[in-house]
Amino acid sequence: MAATAKEWLQRIRGLELPERVRIMNVCGGHERSITQAGLRSALPHNIELIPGPGCPVCICPEEDVYEAIQLALNEDIILVAFGDMLRVPVNAPKREPRSLEQAKAAGADIRPIASPTEAVRVANENPDNTVVFFAAGFETTTAPVAAMVQEGIPANLLLLLSGRLTWPAVAMLLESGTPGFDTLVAPGHVATVMGPEEWQFVVDKHQLPAAVSGFTPVSLLAAFYSTLRQFIDGKRFLDNCYPEVVKPGGNPQAQSHLGKSMEVVDATWRGIGVIPQSGFALREQYAAHDVRKTFPSYADDSRKRVGEMPPGCQCAEVVLGKIYPNQCKIFGVGCNPRHPIGPCMVSDEGACRIWWAAGVREPEKASA
Repeated sequence: MAATAKEWLQRIRGLELPERVRIMNVCGGHERSITQAGLRSALPHNIELIPGPGCPVCICPEEDVYEAIQLALNEDIILVAFGDMLRVPVNAPKREPRSLEQAKAAGADIRPIASPTEAVRVANENPDNTVVFFAAGFETTTAPVAAMVQEGIPANLLLLLSGRLTWPAVAMLLESGTPGFDTLVAPGHVATVMGPEEWQFVVDKHQLPAAVSGFTPVSLLAAFYSTLRQFIDGKRFLDNCYPEVVKPGGNPQAQSHLGKSMEVVDATWRGIGVIPQSGFALREQYAAHDVRKTFPSYADDSRKRVGEMPPGCQCAEVVLGKIYPNQCKIFGVGCNPRHPIGPCMVSDEGACRIWWAAGVREPEKASA
């Protein structure tokens, strides 16, 4: 019989833990489950759970959001995007629309969708209009977009692609020399698509304990226990604590769609900069559906702080696990879900939004 969450907690509490051990959970979905289940307070005090760079809305390049806004305002198009993207703020003057939501209020035809099939439906229902799909997300979101392309994308549907791979951001942290964590819990949904082997580098190259986890407290606690045991025993391996879904090799069909539709390129992460080989771009044979090759560029390098987080926002440090959400100076002060200043307060995968929803509403007080 599989262990319960209570039993996993008891096993963790029975370990001879060091004075401090830091576990990074890469995924925003993991952070949401951890916070909602109260796992931080349930675990021994010397275990730190650190949110990682697994929020696609948080790291979507500011210039991509700006381009989507300008396309919607200045071209005769219908723009569709995943709902969370509509509220992401950009660094524009207050007199101008600073989000897709504000651009919609200014008259642009912008529609929230939940899946690529909805983008296809909008394009088919509006054959005389150009429809632009602003497709931001990680592998689990980009794979269905790639499948849409392979299945035959409508002629009037263009893509503003802002897809990213998850693992290169973790690799960047590990190669920085100061990663800020001792063990890693990898995202189960990404491993379902790409295979758990994608995370083997954490063990082989950096000698850190690692485990793939699902999104229930049971799966997360099993992964925590596994990495803690590895850390204590000095044995390093990649454990699969989500075997009911994550299989060796991942999903070959999804990987095939990605490989045929897209190539992996260097890509910008908001507030972080360019991470090598971390983004998806449409292959040349699908250039007719690349909005950047159909419409003029709306990149405006004269904008102040182009590509960065808004002034005062420390979302980049939160995403990289360098600070906790409530250690940001504007958390709960100027920045909240009703009036988000930074992207981490927008999405329900953003650590700041998750902590706010859990009742953390004020910044951490500085120690005297």
